[in-house]
Amino acid sequence: MDSTTSPSSAGTPAPPHPSERIKNAADISVIVIYFVMVLGVGLWAMLKSNRGTVGGFFLAGRDMVWWPIGASLFASNIGSGSFVGLAGTGAASGIAVTVLETNGLPLLLILGWLFVPIYIKAGVMTMPEYLKKRFGGKRIQIYFSVLSLFLSVAMRISADMFSGAVFINVALGVDLYLAIFILLAITGIFTVAGGLASVIYTDVLQTVIMLVGSFILTGYAFAEVGGYEAFTEKYMKAIPSVITDKNVTLNPECYTPKADSFHLFQDPISGELPWPGILIGMNLVSLWYWCTDQVIVQRCLSGKNLSHVKAGCILCGYLKLLPLFLMVMPGMISRILYPDEIACAVPSECEKYCGTSVGCTNMAYPKLVVELMPNGLRGLMLSAMLASLMSSLTSVFNSSSTLFTIDIYTKIRKQASERELLIVGRLFIIILIVLSIAWIPLVQAGQNGELIQYIESISSYLGTPVAAVFFLAIFCKRVNEQGAFWGLMFGLVFGMIRMIAEFVYGTGTCMVPSQCPKFICGWHFSYFAIVLFTLTALVALGVSLMTKPIPDIHLHRLCWTLRNSQEERIDLNPEQYGQEDTGDKGKEENITNSQKDTIQISWNGPKESPGCLKRAWNAFCGLESKKGPKLTKEEEAALEKKLTDTSEKPFWRNVVNINAILVMAVGVFYHAYFA
Repeated sequence: MDSTTSPSSAGTPAPPHPSERIKNAADISVIVIYFVMVLGVGLWAMLKSNRGTVGGFFLAGRDMVWWPIGASLFASNIGSGSFVGLAGTGAASGIAVTVLETNGLPLLLILGWLFVPIYIKAGVMTMPEYLKKRFGGKRIQIYFSVLSLFLSVAMRISADMFSGAVFINVALGVDLYLAIFILLAITGIFTVAGGLASVIYTDVLQTVIMLVGSFILTGYAFAEVGGYEAFTEKYMKAIPSVITDKNVTLNPECYTPKADSFHLFQDPISGELPWPGILIGMNLVSLWYWCTDQVIVQRCLSGKNLSHVKAGCILCGYLKLLPLFLMVMPGMISRILYPDEIACAVPSECEKYCGTSVGCTNMAYPKLVVELMPNGLRGLMLSAMLASLMSSLTSVFNSSSTLFTIDIYTKIRKQASERELLIVGRLFIIILIVLSIAWIPLVQAGQNGELIQYIESISSYLGTPVAAVFFLAIFCKRVNEQGAFWGLMFGLVFGMIRMIAEFVYGTGTCMVPSQCPKFICGWHFSYFAIVLFTLTALVALGVSLMTKPIPDIHLHRLCWTLRNSQEERIDLNPEQYGQEDTGDKGKEENITNSQKDTIQISWNGPKESPGCLKRAWNAFCGLESKKGPKLTKEEEAALEKKLTDTSEKPFWRNVVNINAILVMAVGVFYHAYFA
């Protein structure tokens, strides 16, 4: 049979249903072994780490070394949404989508060398906490917390759950929402019980499984298609057999691969991913994701020192070069092998194959795994997809829980005990899950069914203003609270107009273009990001210049020009620079109350001895009541200094700097070769 012919073509015996393929001893054994390993690593991390304090639960006690940081950064970023989304967009339009991933390489270095030192010196645990220190007041901190939680639901949790469910539905024939429920139960246990340390250590295992499984699949895929040269030739001929709908012949553009499918940089006007927008606009969006997002920054803040943080960023940077070979190209090969399903263009045909009329490219990677891999290895790849799904979900659950607990709940319950905060943070995860499941239908219909473009478009509309304000907060000390707030409000309204218009009118298909007005939706989301970033920055600067500046005494160690200042910082009161100016000043403590929880050895428990069941539950959740000596003032001062220390040993500083240059050189060669 010709490799470009669908396996289900007329005259060819129908293959067994995908759910039947997994029902063999080898696959089931591999999946069971995988879950046992994850449970073992998770339980070990739970018992090893200090989960009885807010800092221990949310920041892993700030004792992580470089390799788990790098692996966790990669695993948190590369979820099942990346496997499904990158492969799907690769099948639809070629390798240009890779640039959305490689954009992370320079941004990771900016994170480790420019942003993280400021966050550490500021002594913060969350990004809204930094904004409160930098600008004063409460409204920016609360707005950013709420926005971050909304983005977690709209862009991360729901997208990962949908992509994981697509894979499991194709592989196992399990009902979409039943599969989601099972996976959420498992991931929820780890996050609720283990805290960040458990998440990071299981991320390391997930990363290894993802890489091993996807490398093997890539090898099988290229062997099946006949090698790289045959792959480049056959992809351009991979078109579906059904190209008419009710006697109407489709435009060839609807089903024919793009002429520039093997170019990283596509046409700036007609390209599905135009290169100026992808290089400039999506890098601005990436500034929000890599340098200000709680999920990513939280992993860096858990590092034992700045050199370990930088080395972790470099490791993740190297790993970010792999998606082209492990996800995008396999998705393109899937189109070659199964063109009728993956490249379907007629809505009725697409609904028959995947249940949605906008396209079935999201099936590219799962279809390849189920049809191509032999017994045992198929189970390994299913485990790899489960690994990517779980690692992303646990990361977002933990970080979203941190945001809600530290930045929102403590405003509602100012006298909440540490035990109460830990319990509330865990319970909030359940609310996130319910909201995310309700959002899944919108994910399924967005951006012509191409998941990765849905994720990037939402980032462009809502994340870009945040990137602009954070950039100004760190590198322009003249920006004040009024400027930052009104810049964010302008960016929110401008971005929401585009996002709501796309949800109302839809993004259209090749056959039925969207009715959204051209001046709103007629330009690519990456170009929209450039305009949105620029306008947000101009509004923030303009309002700031028309209002009084923040004195330097409030900005020591909070912005780049004052990062090494040794002068005492005076905390901005909520009434200043955003509301009513009372002139009251409070002394800034270099360590916040939430961080004191990190270094607190113990807290006094109840005098009555709890029962056996309660003791077991407390041990599982890290809520054991312990008694111990309090720290002396000298010990508190020493630990306080350690938490805000960014010093590096000269040898290791030189090592990470040299490696940063090397990884950038590799990145430049990579782009030049495939450009």
